Amino acid sequence: MKILICGKGGCGKSAIATLLAKEMAARGNKILVVDNDESNIGLHSRLGMEKPEDFMNYFGGKKVLFEKARELKDTWRLDNLPIDYLTEKDNIRLLSMGKIYQFGEGCACPINALSSKFLEILELAKDEFLIADTDAGIEHFGRGVEKGIDILLVVIDPSRESVLLAEKIAGLGREVDKPVYYILNRIADQETEGLLRNAIDGDRLIAIIPESKEIYLSGLTGNEFDMDVNGISDIADMLESKKKASV
Repeated sequence: MKILICGKGGCGKSAIATLLAKEMAARGNKILVVDNDESNIGLHSRLGMEKPEDFMNYFGGKKVLFEKARELKDTWRLDNLPIDYLTEKDNIRLLSMGKIYQFGEGCACPINALSSKFLEILELAKDEFLIADTDAGIEHFGRGVEKGIDILLVVIDPSRESVLLAEKIAGLGREVDKPVYYILNRIADQETEGLLRNAIDGDRLIAIIPESKEIYLSGLTGNEFDMDVNGISDIADMLESKKKASV
């Protein structure tokens, strides 16, 4: 199953991706985390891993990615991915598509083009899950990154902008016939939870993640996320159930 985690900037996508990957791996699943955010440089530290070499360099770098992505036709599997572009720990492998490093080097469109094709041609075994952490907003929809995934998870923080973006993503999900589910994140109290519940489609809600000082401090110090967080197991339960039902 291929899962794409999206939402507005700063809503907690990377934190949720990390915690979910760890929970799913602890259950005996093999996990590939795909870092598809060209500006986020901290996902590897949250997972307790070294930063992998950018996958775009396997194809010759950003300047030729459009052409190389179009040439990708053969099916890929987790076990035949190039190991020089992966880091691994505890049943989790991390693949980073690419980053923006220099002033004026251009947009992230070639990286998204590679991501779109890669997600489409990667085939997973029954005990394998892919969790893709995306860049902020919905630009990745414009590049068709969602074409190859199975489920969209939208992280919603306590802000009107986050709610409106979730509604937009739900609409885009319908256009590409992909199921969309919501995760409420950084919920500090019942009042906040109630306001958000009233503002969203409750049928899409699968988990509520409380505000956590431990997550905040680990993110601030760059330490590995090694904590139990309420709500993460609910997401994992749903994903395993959906995968089992589809087999």
